[in-house]
Amino acid sequence: ADRAAPADAAVRARAAERPTAAALVAGGRYVAMGDSFTAGPMIPRQRGKPFACLRSDHNYPSLLARALRAGEFADVSCTAATIADLFRPQHVLFGENPAQLAAVTPDTALVTVGIGGNDVGFSKTFYTCAGLSLTAPKGAPCMKHFGTTLTDRVAAAAPRIGTVISSIHARAPRAVVVVVGYLRILPSGTGCWPSVPAAAGDVPYLDRVERSLNHMLAEEARRGGALFVDDYRGSTGHDMCARTHRWVEPILISHAAAPIHPNATGMRVVADRVLNTLAAARTAADR
Repeated sequence: ADRAAPADAAVRARAAERPTAAALVAGGRYVAMGDSFTAGPMIPRQRGKPFACLRSDHNYPSLLARALRAGEFADVSCTAATIADLFRPQHVLFGENPAQLAAVTPDTALVTVGIGGNDVGFSKTFYTCAGLSLTAPKGAPCMKHFGTTLTDRVAAAAPRIGTVISSIHARAPRAVVVVVGYLRILPSGTGCWPSVPAAAGDVPYLDRVERSLNHMLAEEARRGGALFVDDYRGSTGHDMCARTHRWVEPILISHAAAPIHPNATGMRVVADRVLNTLAAARTAADR
């Protein structure tokens, strides 16, 4: 399993090297919203209520809150969350996660949001594609099954992401808003069936869908006056098919994390990239 304590120290050290980034939120309120790629299911240690949201105290928001020395920290991310669950309560096992946007108050200094994957149907799609791969491991049965459905979902989600960003700005006019993209899940080639059960022709298809989702999030962030963290970039060799230095776990996990989700190493990568993005934005603003 990934070791978290040394990683905390490393993230804090990198934040200390970026005083301009820390100044954005030091002593202020930080709100983290998002789905399971934010929450970090199965990454030790799970905390918070409702428990079924499966938030880790070593997900990237927790690492950021400690690194930036946030005065207040509200992690309201929740596994299985969709865009709609930012605006309404999300019913989970044995509980309810309040509308995530309710945590954003006028005095909030920083908001990160990672959402959209469940609106496209990422996890469900991968399991569907895994089953279909058994019928034609060298073909593209998943692409044949879904066609343009997934990219159509990405397009449909775009204006709703825009509404999320504008709603955050309305609730916290002085907050820095950061849209966090998704770590690379699959390589762009033929994959690694059966270790990751996606047919050879479906691997590049699914990779294109993820790239389209990240591109949409980047565009909506730009239009809405938010920052965007590109977690897909530079992740070659760290996807589910990677034998070592993996940031996202396959269906048969080897580190403490949910299948098809970031592990603790992936969360550290995302935290560091958010820190870099904040530092670059502040440096640009000071020029």
